[in-house]
Amino acid sequence: MARWSQIFIYLAAVLTVSTVLVDYFYNTSEFPRILKARVRQTSPDHVPERTKFPPSQKKPGSSCPGSLKSKVKADPLYGKLFSFNESMLMWDRHFTLAVWKRLQNQKTPYGWNGISYSVLSSTLKLMNDSANSWLFDARPPGNCVRCAVVGNGGILNGSRQGKAIDDHDFVFRLNGAVIRGFEKDVGTKTSFYAFTVNTMKNSLIAYKVYGFTKIPQSEDLRYIFIPSELRDYIMLKSAILGLPVPEGFDKGDQPSKYFGPQASAKKFKLLHPDFLTYIRSRFLKSEIKFRNDFLYIPSTGALMLLTALHSCDQVSAYGFITDNYQHFSDHYFEREKKPVLFYGNHDMLLEAKLWKDLHKHGIMTLYQR
Repeated sequence: MARWSQIFIYLAAVLTVSTVLVDYFYNTSEFPRILKARVRQTSPDHVPERTKFPPSQKKPGSSCPGSLKSKVKADPLYGKLFSFNESMLMWDRHFTLAVWKRLQNQKTPYGWNGISYSVLSSTLKLMNDSANSWLFDARPPGNCVRCAVVGNGGILNGSRQGKAIDDHDFVFRLNGAVIRGFEKDVGTKTSFYAFTVNTMKNSLIAYKVYGFTKIPQSEDLRYIFIPSELRDYIMLKSAILGLPVPEGFDKGDQPSKYFGPQASAKKFKLLHPDFLTYIRSRFLKSEIKFRNDFLYIPSTGALMLLTALHSCDQVSAYGFITDNYQHFSDHYFEREKKPVLFYGNHDMLLEAKLWKDLHKHGIMTLYQR
């Protein structure tokens, strides 16, 4: 009888620790998933009506022959899933009382539950530059905007894709974007760096041993905040003002050490919570049963790839999960092969299915080997 009591106490302890870990690693890239993924094709019917709102500005039309937008419109499936009128970015003109009332009861990252009006207002009123309302500050010369989105998958190790990546007009990187020593494989150009404060800081800690000691910085580079929780809004405000973080988990932190000393409002883009809902509902609606519905969010790479697919004329994806992911290390910069980990708040198999299908339909190019 005593033995059964010990077993019961042990199982209860394991369950408690597991629950704490899931909470702690919310929106990190450090917590492996143990649930088997079930995937399905989504449809427009999964999109709540509340995600539909007018765009920030009318985007300039593209004259690119064979653009992905024209391919999407001609596709029976993806023509129904894509909505190019969705506003991707949150800025001051989107922060109205009506939007506040609608999103205040939605859990982060899909809303603002638990974030005060004063914090949001004081942050978003600083996002008042026209550059905050569109992804590209200016279109490059030529008819077609070509974008490369660079994930951190091990498939890039030895790929020698650096020149091909740098030849694109814009290059998106994310989280632990190690470049030094891997220039021939991943290139050197960075136009956008995407992150949550949590994933950025975790990457700086976890990948320091691989040379990732600071996030990319340059005059022309733009930072894309993914608003996963309160600390993202607080860090964004502090970064624009050039002041230490005044409160919360990052209190006392100096944003300038991440974004440089001259980081004005135009350096930053902020994804709209409604765009995150749109992405999840239309393209990546997971059937994995998470402990709390709010826990699930598409990966940073997925959000950036779908952002590019709604902004660029041509998109190439590098370092993203493919069918043969088991042949490669988890990350391209690892010195020894490590197994690919599936994380508790993402559905990587569902993402892999989507990338393969978009490549098959000719909507984007997925690097495979």
